[in-house]
Amino acid sequence: MAGRRQFDEKATLERALEVFWAKGYGATSMQDIATASGVLRGSLYNAYQDKETLFLHVFEDYAKQFLAEVAQLLANPSIDGALIDFFDFSFTSMATGVPPRGCLTTKTAIDIRADGERINAVLRDLLDNLERLMCERLCADDARARLTISPVEAARVLVTMSRGNVIVESVYQDHERLRGTAAALIGALLPPAP
Repeated sequence: MAGRRQFDEKATLERALEVFWAKGYGATSMQDIATASGVLRGSLYNAYQDKETLFLHVFEDYAKQFLAEVAQLLANPSIDGALIDFFDFSFTSMATGVPPRGCLTTKTAIDIRADGERINAVLRDLLDNLERLMCERLCADDARARLTISPVEAARVLVTMSRGNVIVESVYQDHERLRGTAAALIGALLPPAP
């Protein structure tokens, strides 16, 4: 039937995510995705027009899943536990794969070939939503009473630190170093109640 996709779109987007995550946006070609997904390159172009549009579909699904997982972690009744769980989740995610895959958002943000406004918009949207989730959790009474700065500022610092951890992980590949740094930041933002 004309206009109907003749392939499993969910599986194709999952394979495309793996390729974009492993190689980075700029180094990934439509042929790479065709090979990984088993879908002809022409069919990919027919369905998505170009690599950027395909990436935006992939990233939208990735962002929804990532933010849903973060929301679950931040639901921990202990603010300290919630933030430790968030950082552990981040560390585990970026260290997955051989070589470690890093962070899709950060990898895309620093890729000079991923500089289109549509890509920047989805990256900003994910980071803004991550900050919003953090801020909502930090506004809860248990956190607000201990914060050394406003919830908005703390959320921004935590999200920025989570992005910077990707670079440190790629250089040192040392989870204990990252955990220690995250614990120090959490302690600085949320000292124990007197």
